[in-house]
Amino acid sequence: MSQAPYGPDTEHTYERAGFGAPVRRGDRPAIVVVDLTRGFTEDRFPSGADLTEVVGATSALIEAGRPASVPVVFTTIAYTSAEATGDAVTWLHKARGMRALVENSEEVTIDPRLPRAARDHMIAKKGASAFFGTALASLLTGLGRDTVLVCGATTSGCVRATAVDAVQSGFSVLVPRECVGDRAPGPHEANLFDIQAKYGDVIGLEEAIAYLSALPAAAP
Repeated sequence: MSQAPYGPDTEHTYERAGFGAPVRRGDRPAIVVVDLTRGFTEDRFPSGADLTEVVGATSALIEAGRPASVPVVFTTIAYTSAEATGDAVTWLHKARGMRALVENSEEVTIDPRLPRAARDHMIAKKGASAFFGTALASLLTGLGRDTVLVCGATTSGCVRATAVDAVQSGFSVLVPRECVGDRAPGPHEANLFDIQAKYGDVIGLEEAIAYLSALPAAAP
């Protein structure tokens, strides 16, 4: 398990409770890139932070999966002008800074540094989880996927929610540590610990790339 963020006894307590067993790793993975949009990856936006390293690591992961034609799904949070300014989306009462994530704005654009290809999939969402209110589970099932590598932002919000819903939807979950980021280190580390304990395996980028590189190359 990753280092416990709450003190020396936390990891032992979780292990004693039976948490933290490794997940099964299938041979038909997909990469889900959660909300690596400019509004989250650039610190010039109120909702963002400088996630340059996360973008770079995620790019390396995507490229590692290309020879085996590993599907890539990008997500973005995007609201209509009416949703962003009105009362219909309850989440925006709590997370008011996200009202700037309006359709067709800079903030909701996928970070241009990512190696997005025409064959990649795109899902727009309104909530934290990439599965909630979207066709992601059906898409992954239709593609015959059994394992999801979750990347993106933020670790304590949309990444964690996506990891929880992924395992609840029947997919094994892997979270490459270098491929996720947050606005502050405390929530980032706490949620990586929680994901590792209950929902998936938090692994290093090197291990994730080795996993993808071991897959058979796709037919030309």
